[in-house]
Amino acid sequence: MTSGAFFERIKTQYTNNLPFVAYRKPNASELNGLLQNNDELYLSEDYTEKGFVFAPFDNSEKSILMPSEFSETLTTVFETSVTDKTSTVNSTATAEDKIFHINLVNQGVEAIKNDVFKKVVLSRKEAVQLRKADPLKILKNLLNTYKSAYVYCWYHPKVGLWLGATPETLIKIEGKRFSIMALAGTQNYQGNLEVTWQEKEIQEQQFVTDFILDHLKPLAESFKASEVETVKTGNLLHLKTMISAQLKDEVSLKSVIDALHPTPAVCGLPKESAKAFILKNENYNREYYTGFLGELNIEKTVAPRSGRRNIENRAYALTKNSTQLYVNLRCMQLKNEQALLYVGGGITKGSDAEKEWLETVSKSLVIKSII
Repeated sequence: MTSGAFFERIKTQYTNNLPFVAYRKPNASELNGLLQNNDELYLSEDYTEKGFVFAPFDNSEKSILMPSEFSETLTTVFETSVTDKTSTVNSTATAEDKIFHINLVNQGVEAIKNDVFKKVVLSRKEAVQLRKADPLKILKNLLNTYKSAYVYCWYHPKVGLWLGATPETLIKIEGKRFSIMALAGTQNYQGNLEVTWQEKEIQEQQFVTDFILDHLKPLAESFKASEVETVKTGNLLHLKTMISAQLKDEVSLKSVIDALHPTPAVCGLPKESAKAFILKNENYNREYYTGFLGELNIEKTVAPRSGRRNIENRAYALTKNSTQLYVNLRCMQLKNEQALLYVGGGITKGSDAEKEWLETVSKSLVIKSII
């Protein structure tokens, strides 16, 4: 399918108020689409279904499913080009927003000093007025600008319209082979990856890595973690560790997701006390920001190993269930002629509230640059 025909189909689906998702995986050229053929709101009960899942931050709430059986799949190759930026937009972040966020961060630091938790991720929502929101134009800008991110546009008439370019994988599972990313710490990119990280950022990222390893141990036969590396997403740098594992045969996808989501990268540590603090004090509903999204139990054909000895085996074990889920960061919701931007940062004992505010401003500029 041509790129033009792909976007026309998506546009028609949107005009007809029918659910769809369009997405491209990191460093890929293939743009995928899933178009649901009715406006039903399907929920994932236990992550055994096949389709595309869109899950909220609050893991006590249900995840939304676009089921493969009631959807049409589309694929095209998207050729990136120079981004077609729209006119400059004005932020509605106010002095009151800044004061509230700084007070929130100070509350978080105080709670850490009182041993309520070791880390908490605190966020805010910022509204940008749009004269005429064109989600497909924003999607193209995201695709052109963030080639190494997971870029998506998701719509359901009973939920809303979300777009994003997230740098963070939650989990990838193929058969019983599993991998997950531990991503945390932020600083502005100044043209060089050889940077110095403060103890606060190093500790923040180590919390995430340790949490994942601790929660994986009971579920895995074996696992390994890479060295920490600095990675660039947009105009920001982060610290990243890749963790891979072989899951035990009896382990379900639901048990893995329940153990890990929300991770300390988006919630805190310990998870329950940090989550309770967020729900009580952030003063807004994150909805699907810092939730997760992606392909759920999609059948993938695995190429057999070459060689004469394997010729007889080529008819077997070529299809595996593949799940690839991404954390919903660097995202926005289009609603009532506004783009609602969601930004946050990890708070530890050494956090400086003013710097944390400036980090959210940097992250909001990353998103605003493509509206």
